[in-house]
Amino acid sequence: MKIIDAQIHIWSQTVTPPSGLHRKVEKFTAEEALKEMDEAGVDAALIHPPYSWDPTSNQLALAAAKKYPDRFAVMGQFELEDPESRKRIVGWRNQPGMMGLRWALLYPDQQKALHEGKLDWVWPAAEKEGIPVATMAGLFLKPFRKIAEAHPRLKLIIDHCGLLRLEKDAAAFGNLDELCSLAKLPNVAVKATGAPGYSTQLYPFKNLHDGLHRIFDAYGPDRFFWGTDITRMPCSYRQCVTMFTEELPWLKGQDLEKVMGRGLAKWIGWNYAFD
Repeated sequence: MKIIDAQIHIWSQTVTPPSGLHRKVEKFTAEEALKEMDEAGVDAALIHPPYSWDPTSNQLALAAAKKYPDRFAVMGQFELEDPESRKRIVGWRNQPGMMGLRWALLYPDQQKALHEGKLDWVWPAAEKEGIPVATMAGLFLKPFRKIAEAHPRLKLIIDHCGLLRLEKDAAAFGNLDELCSLAKLPNVAVKATGAPGYSTQLYPFKNLHDGLHRIFDAYGPDRFFWGTDITRMPCSYRQCVTMFTEELPWLKGQDLEKVMGRGLAKWIGWNYAFD
C-alpha cells in the first residue's frame, strides 16, 4: 500500500519562529523530511509552505518537488494582500509539482479579511482555474459553508480534522456535528492531519478514535485524507502511520488504501503512480 502524507512543512530559514508547537529549528529540509518518511514507511508527501515564518518556502517546496517528483508535490500560497496576486492565480497549476493553494487563515488579520469579504475574489478565481484550496476551516465553519455552497465546482479541503485548534480530547470535537453536516456538500473534503496533537493521552490516542470514526462515516474514504504535519506531532512519524493502519478496526481494505493516499491524490489531481 502506497502512503501519502497530506501535509508536511519544509523550510530553509526562520524569519519569525515556527508557529505553535512546530519544532523550533532554523530549517527542516526536503532531505531531512525524506529520511523521516523512509523510516516511517511513507512514500510521498504534500508540502504546505510555511510562508509565515519562511517567505521563501514556496520556492523551496517547488524545488523539492522538481528534485524528487515521485516523493513531493505542493499546495502553495501567495500574499493575499498583494494586488498582483489576482494575476498569479491564473495558470497556478502550470508550475511543475504545484497541486493547489493553502492558507491556514488563522491569524487575526486574515480572519478579519475573511469576514469582511476581502478574500471573496479568491474562491471564484480558484474555481475557474480548477485549483483545490485547503484551509483551517474549523476556525470558521459557517463562512466556509457559504463559500462551498456558492462555488460547487471548487474543491475545498478542511485542514487538521476540522477540529477546534487549541482544544484537546473531547473539547477538540466541540464542532463535530457542524463539521459532519458539511459532508453533504460533495466539493468538501477533510484532511485527517495532526490528529495525535489533539489528545493528552499517549499512543494510540484512543480517545480520538470515535470522533475520527464519525468524520470518516460522514465524508467516506474518498474525502478523508491521512496526514501528519509531522514537525509538531507528539509521537513518532511511524506511530502517526500505525495509528490509522493498525489501531482503527473500522478502517480496512480499499477504504484504508484510499485514506492513506489514493483519495488525496485523486482529489487534488496528483497523477501519482500507485501500481
